[in-house]
Amino acid sequence: MILNLDPKFAPFQNQEEIKFQSFTFSGGEPHIKINPDFDRNQKITITHRLNSFNDLGLLCITVDALRRMDVKIIDLFIPYFPAARQDRVMIPGEPLSVKVYADIINALQLNKVFVFDAHSEVTPALLSNSTVIPNYTFIKEVLNRIGENVKLISPDGGALKKIYKVSEFLGGAEVVECSKSRDVKTGRLSGFKVYEDDLQGIDCLIVDDICDGGGTFVGLAEELKNKNAGKLYLAVSHGIFNKGFEVLNCFDAIFTTNSVKDFEGESVQVIKLDQLI
Repeated sequence: MILNLDPKFAPFQNQEEIKFQSFTFSGGEPHIKINPDFDRNQKITITHRLNSFNDLGLLCITVDALRRMDVKIIDLFIPYFPAARQDRVMIPGEPLSVKVYADIINALQLNKVFVFDAHSEVTPALLSNSTVIPNYTFIKEVLNRIGENVKLISPDGGALKKIYKVSEFLGGAEVVECSKSRDVKTGRLSGFKVYEDDLQGIDCLIVDDICDGGGTFVGLAEELKNKNAGKLYLAVSHGIFNKGFEVLNCFDAIFTTNSVKDFEGESVQVIKLDQLI
């Protein structure tokens, strides 16, 4: 049975949904009332998109309510793990935010926790009973739409390990390695490099897990064009796009999932998670 805390997000089809009401008190606290008319001996899977601490709070009180209803087995699916990029302390005074979220979720003592395309190996290392769902089927669906005669582009060293696993899943798609430099104090990017001399007009698909502002991909797109790339495509599992899509107009098409939010009337092709998992 499924309890979708975000009514617009239903990643598992053909399963009975548990009904509930949720709201926020005037003091800012989330609250929930779960309809008790369901079989409490069954495993319950909670799904949610955690985009704020209040979303996390709603998750916590939902688990508490289910426990008080004598539900024994509870799974959780949170496609985008919050603060996953803050997985190391770069300068004194910063928190290890990913561990803060992981500790809170671990305290819920869930049966299993599923995450889609985790940012790094730190998240599953910190998260108890976790299973990472890879981005393989997402990238395969992207290639079904744009054609398979493309090079897969790894934007930086952090993406290399995952993109070679994608390539293996796809039967050995060619990978082009790239790199960049980042100032840890300012976050400013520079020094984009593509480690191939001539792309010979072949189309290129940049594959990564997150697009926030898009600076990495804009800088890389320019360098790919300098190396004679053909059409440029971008596929990111978790689309935040806080600067909109105009800054990404160097791409012929952009692909993402609905792991973070929904997109309507935007210049992006959304492949919903219910099609992939």
